[in-house]
Amino acid sequence: MKGAKSKAKADTKLGVRKKATESKKAKNAAKDPNKPKRPPSAFFVFMEEFRKTYKEKHPNNKSVAVVGKAGGDKWKQLSDEEKAPYQAKAEKRKAEYQKSMDAYNKKLAAGDADDEESDKSKSEVHDDDEDDDGSEEEDDD
Repeated sequence: MKGAKSKAKADTKLGVRKKATESKKAKNAAKDPNKPKRPPSAFFVFMEEFRKTYKEKHPNNKSVAVVGKAGGDKWKQLSDEEKAPYQAKAEKRKAEYQKSMDAYNKKLAAGDADDEESDKSKSEVHDDDEDDDGSEEEDDD
């Protein structure tokens, strides 16, 4: 009988977990795929280079964890002067990211403005143009 009770508890816990993952999936689906990705930190810029050199020295190693651990240890041993080029690259990427985010936000704002203008019916827009000067249409023909 103890097994039946514990199984019932386990089922309720699984039900709660399923609901939580479903809401996460819905949240992720709402993300815009056109949004620029965040820039890597100085450590990740370092790791890009470190992975290449590590794979050349250790071609038989297939473990991601070992490479990450070795990279972390190496990063800790580096002095501030040795980290400076990676930090400079990270700052450069951050500046590029800011530019692309500004462009992205302007694009979104322009898209919202277009939505507001599209609330008018097409006949209202054409009526306004015709009231100003009707001769423009005749010139085009």
